[in-house]
Amino acid sequence: MQGLDISLDDIDINRYGRSDVYRVKEINRIIFGEDRIINQYHHPDIVLLIASYNKLPVGYKIGYGRPGRVFYSAKGGIIPAFRRKGIAKKLLNLMMYEVYQMDYKVFSYDTFPNKHRGMIILGLNEGFKISDAKWNEYYQDYQIHLEKDLVKHFESI
Repeated sequence: MQGLDISLDDIDINRYGRSDVYRVKEINRIIFGEDRIINQYHHPDIVLLIASYNKLPVGYKIGYGRPGRVFYSAKGGIIPAFRRKGIAKKLLNLMMYEVYQMDYKVFSYDTFPNKHRGMIILGLNEGFKISDAKWNEYYQDYQIHLEKDLVKHFESI
């Protein structure tokens, strides 16, 4: 499937919730090589977006609410054959819009630049600011925390 010629118009994105996490178990294994999607499911306002091509899930993004009207995007990814086609950006922007509609004020996520270089580049290109960086022993990489003010973003467009 490398070199697949698709457009973003060929990608459908649907919103799901906490009870639908099973829908991304297989693609999570493909993307991350693990069964864990997020550590805990008791968080408020769990939002799961799934990107599909011809009804086949090809990517996802999952996040949840945190105190202070902050929404944290906990995990997400795209199957390798579908990367670099704008799907991650589309998922990110749709999730930001969805949670802004839920009255969240800040959107944040963490990434590991040596493991997932594209996510730091995407965030910076989309106007996110680095708010913290620390060494993560488990991943043996820097953990970079990015944030974006949703109110400023959506009131400026």
